[in-house]
Amino acid sequence: MKSANHEIIIVGAGIAGLTAAAYLSRAGHDVLLIEKNETCGGLLNSIQKNGFVFDTGPRSIENSGAVKPLLNDLGISIELLKSQVSIGIENEILHYKSHESIYEYQSLLEKLYPDNEKDISAIFELIEKILKDMAIINEIDNPIFRDMKHDIGYVIKELLPYLFRFIPAIRRINRRKDPVEETIKKMTSNQSLRNILTQHFFKNTPTFFALGYFHTYLDYFYPKGGTGRIPDALEQKIIEWGGLILYDTEINEIIPSENKLTDINGNSFSYKNLIWCADLKTLYRSLILRNLKEKVYQKISIQKDKYLSNRGGDSVFSLYLGIDEPLEKFQSISNGHFFYTPSRKGLGESIWTTLKEIINNFQKTSKEEIMHWLDIYCKLNTYEISIPGLRDPTLAPEGKTGLMVNIFFEYELMKKVQEGGWYEEFKTELENCIIETLSNTIYPNIKDKILFRFSFTPISISNRVGTSEGAITGWTFENPVPVVQSILKMTKSVKTPIPNLLKAGQWVYSPSGIPIAILTGLAAAKNLMKNKN
Repeated sequence: MKSANHEIIIVGAGIAGLTAAAYLSRAGHDVLLIEKNETCGGLLNSIQKNGFVFDTGPRSIENSGAVKPLLNDLGISIELLKSQVSIGIENEILHYKSHESIYEYQSLLEKLYPDNEKDISAIFELIEKILKDMAIINEIDNPIFRDMKHDIGYVIKELLPYLFRFIPAIRRINRRKDPVEETIKKMTSNQSLRNILTQHFFKNTPTFFALGYFHTYLDYFYPKGGTGRIPDALEQKIIEWGGLILYDTEINEIIPSENKLTDINGNSFSYKNLIWCADLKTLYRSLILRNLKEKVYQKISIQKDKYLSNRGGDSVFSLYLGIDEPLEKFQSISNGHFFYTPSRKGLGESIWTTLKEIINNFQKTSKEEIMHWLDIYCKLNTYEISIPGLRDPTLAPEGKTGLMVNIFFEYELMKKVQEGGWYEEFKTELENCIIETLSNTIYPNIKDKILFRFSFTPISISNRVGTSEGAITGWTFENPVPVVQSILKMTKSVKTPIPNLLKAGQWVYSPSGIPIAILTGLAAAKNLMKNKN
């Protein structure tokens, strides 16, 4: 067993931890970044197999006034490629190229649902309003990257005039936090239309966040070489500036009264300040609350109960395919980021009712019934398909194509299957269902062109990056969210009742994603840099 002592320890080398470590290292702090895996990046990563490069997390990256400023501020040079989106329903494919594309999408839906033109028109009037506000919110780079105390010119000439547009937009956005399913349900009685408009969002996503994605699509970019280029570059900057990174190290105890961590091998680490950039449930389960003042103990206990009684948001099943077909074959169908729904019927409410019944009565439900549900789920779902080679042709061997296919999938069902002892069988059947669905619709006979395949499940995600319930963007929207949700209070989201401990990442603010991970990582770092000054 070993022991080490550092001024600042950061646990979790996802994008939040990397951001915090980079800024603190550059500022001259003694920083140790601890990561449970052998590589940094968390969900934001790339992997190689047989000459193909695949991404393990987001299929495109949204800037949202955070990602590009981060790279520029840290002196990181990565070629950023435009990542255009396509949206497909059955045989109708729309290439989302500009703000005008929203009207093309409206026309596409009116063609598929001619009896609901008035409903669709009203829905798209709402979408237009949200898009205007989202454009205002993302109009400038986040001010957190600026030194506002010393850059008075920026504050007077750019920030203050912007705030007169920003604050009213935020107020309007905050009035649209109802779940998108409820909003759309009030606007149309057509269940299939409601399905198509909402099923590719996280369950109960706030309306502004869901419908605002039509703005986000135009904000997408893709790093040349794969999304893993970003964490790789941050990692190198940390090392260059004297920061230390410890890999393959899993923390299982935090003793706040002693400013000490221990890992699963019994090694101990002392710190002056700690930034926790990993799963918050794991943090609070790992706390050893001894020798603390009663008031502090009570505050921590209340927070612990709040987090542990909640759950992570939706997870995904990701299928990776090496295809013996040239990129041109797929380029003729869609862009490199493609949301595709094989049937205009969509997933009805009965699908979710049946899923709940299966989970609640798993022992009494036959394997055949579960597989039947799975077959329907795959045929009616919306697929997020990514083709890295259409953004960067070097990411696949010549004449071949790498395909990544995502669908939302319930962690609880996968966990029940695992406990039942037929996890591998179920995973293989799910792969088969997806391949069969795509082979019978948008990619005819693709099943005959597969060179190799592999997949990641919600269980894989949970095991790999340690997220509760395999969540990919923090807390579920189905329960009251236990963290900050106001963008005006984002910088305060990093505070905790635990002495000398800050938090950052996807679990500290909602809705979350890569930009929020960056912003909270930087906010936590600035808290400690401020204290030093």
